[in-house]
Amino acid sequence: MNNINALEVLDNQALAKVQPLDQNPAVVYLTGLTKNGRRVQANGLDRIAEILTNGQVSSFELIPWQLIGYQHAQAIRTRLMEKYKPATANRMLSALRGVLKNAWLLDQITAEQYYKVAAVENITGETIPAGRGLTSGEKSALMARCEKDPGLAAVRDAAIISLMVVGGLRRAEVVKLDLTDYDQETGKLKVLGKRSKERTAYLTNGALDAVNDWLHFRGDQPGPLFMAINKSSRISNKRMTTQAIYNMLQKRQDQTGIKDFSPHDLRRTFISDLLDAGADIATVAKMAGHSSVNTTARYDRRPERAKQKAAELLYIAYTPRYK
Repeated sequence: MNNINALEVLDNQALAKVQPLDQNPAVVYLTGLTKNGRRVQANGLDRIAEILTNGQVSSFELIPWQLIGYQHAQAIRTRLMEKYKPATANRMLSALRGVLKNAWLLDQITAEQYYKVAAVENITGETIPAGRGLTSGEKSALMARCEKDPGLAAVRDAAIISLMVVGGLRRAEVVKLDLTDYDQETGKLKVLGKRSKERTAYLTNGALDAVNDWLHFRGDQPGPLFMAINKSSRISNKRMTTQAIYNMLQKRQDQTGIKDFSPHDLRRTFISDLLDAGADIATVAKMAGHSSVNTTARYDRRPERAKQKAAELLYIAYTPRYK
């Protein structure tokens, strides 16, 4: 990368090595993120470290971020644009801005230096949305399987799947729920989302029935709303983990034989179903806990379905040879 002086960065590594953690702007930036956010953005900063040093350093902790200027940020943007999809590259650029903002707040760089780096524009471009939404048949199959299976685990699993599909909850949000967060009569649920943002979700119809069925067995003792169930089919007092929910969904998917889906696809289904039903996107954004409707729009599968419907208007004659 011609306009990045890699030797200058490497010669000043000692500055970063002796920095206390509370003075390292990258570390300070990452501590303000969620666990998953820290993992993703730390990886992005490692990739930026490689770019800055022409592959000689692959750890963000060794980079003296206070030396990064506008010219470096522009060169990083160019390299990211060459190697990654726009969404991924822009996420890494966001991490870079976050680090430099913390360097400014730590009095390591001037406001002018920070704002020059922050002025580097995002990369434009469209990519096919990740993930998928589940069909009504697939959702019914998952719930029917839980209803068919005996034991407490099936009752609990039906309640969790209902929450994720009808409430749009993330796995991490499900496991944080306590009994006191749920109003059994109204179906109102208090959800603690990313960056400690609170929102409310409302369970109705089958979802309300599924959760209340679980509470019939769980009881009214204080503690987590969803708990682990041991091999003796007894409810423990241990809070479920995000991995346990992942494993449960994988098990139910295998049992029903439906197409592979990720836990986050249930959230995509929630958002897409609301938009399909005519809900205003601003309202859906609030229900999903999104700060921006642009984030919500990335979950919208209607444009793809519209293109598929339009393609069906086209016709070419052909007689298949094999059936």
